[in-house]
Formats: sequence, C-alpha cells, structure tokens
Amino acid sequence: MPTPLGVRVRELRGKRGLTLEALAARVGSSKSYMWEIENKDVARPSAEILHRIAAALETTAEYLLAADEGTEADAADIAFFRRYRQMKPRGKRQLREILRILDDEEE
Repeated sequence: MPTPLGVRVRELRGKRGLTLEALAARVGSSKSYMWEIENKDVARPSAEILHRIAAALETTAEYLLAADEGTEADAADIAFFRRYRQMKPRGKRQLREILRILDDEEE
C-alpha cells in the first residue's frame, strides 16, 4: 500500500507527463526505487533525494510529505514565505514593491 508521499509522487509524475524512467533520471536514482516510493510503504527517502524528487516534479518537499489534504499551491506559498523571511531587508523591500505594482495593475 502506497504512502501519501507515494500517492503524491505518482499523481504529479502523471500530471507532468513523466515516466518512471524519466523521473528516476531527473532524480539520479533507479527506476525501481521510484516505483517503490510510489507503490510501497517504504521508509522515507533521504532529505537529499526528497528534494531532488520535489525539484523534478516542480513542487516542494513539504507538499510531498504533507499528511493533510493541503494543496500544492498551499505548500508553495509556505515555502515562498519561508524563503522571504530569510531574505535581507533590501530584497524584502523590493519584493513588497513588486507586489504593490502587481496589485495596482489588477485594479
């Protein structure tokens, strides 16, 4: 029985049009290991492999590991805010200005 991680990996792999072989190549892992992640209740992959899987699937590790029904967009927002909080003050000001400009354009 697959874990929530396996279900999400399979779902996103399908949405991205990737075969198991293509995902494995992007991750730098074997096709059989990717199959195990998708289909078996195996131990979680290492943090490094998990981040490679997330990058290959254009998502976040948080989304792949989430036990709740949060959406991929929710996980991306959380990851974005975490990265924002680590920015230097100048970068934060610039990003807030960009957001202000984009908000003004929507009106």
